[in-house]
Formats: sequence, structure tokens, C-alpha cells
Amino acid sequence: SDDTGNRLRFQLELEFVQCLANPNYLNFLAQRGYFKDKAFVNYLKYLLYWKEPEYAKYLKYPQCLHMLELLQYEHFRKELVNAQCAKFIDEQQILHWQHYSRKRMRLQQALAEQQQQNNASVK
Repeated sequence: SDDTGNRLRFQLELEFVQCLANPNYLNFLAQRGYFKDKAFVNYLKYLLYWKEPEYAKYLKYPQCLHMLELLQYEHFRKELVNAQCAKFIDEQQILHWQHYSRKRMRLQQALAEQQQQNNASVK
């Protein structure tokens, strides 16, 4: 039925888009010439619909949207053939996650302290 086909297509495209968050996978695709294939590049353009909130809410790895956006540029696609490029992107993602985690923890601590102070002043 159409519902089953649409659900399967949704799941496949969701999985593929999220794979784009992995720089090593991008390097794999580049080394095998996928980014030189006009049909594949058009498919990447089609997948931009995942940036819409009604679709993006299903993503577990939102950084894939940034990679999808970068893949729209030929220069970026060409650079991904170089393993050093993929390694650099991978390292930058790790640094971002580390910084984000620490910053988020500090924000949560500050919020908890503020709530404790507000509760103490109300009493």
C-alpha cells in the first residue's frame, strides 16, 4: 500500500540523512565518486526538505543538516576525497560536542541555583 511505501521511504531517507553527520562516511562516498554523479548531487538537493521543522524533529543527529547544507557546494564535495579533510571535520565535531556539553552543564547548574534562591526567598 501507499502508506507502507511512504513509511519505508521516510525511514530510509531519515537513516541516510543522519549518516551524513559522519565525516568518514562522507569521505567513503567521495572516494567512490558518488559526489561526481549528477543524479546523486540532485538527490542531496532534494533531501534539503529535512531542514523543515516537521521533518527535522525526527533527527537524532542534527549536525547532519549542516553537512547536508555543505554538500550543496561542489568545492566541499571535492575536498571530502581527502581523508585529512574528513579527519579535521571529525575532530571539530568532537570539540564542539565537548564544549557544548560543558556549557550546557554550567547553564543547568546556574538555573538550578537560581531556582533554589527563588524558593528560599519565597519562604
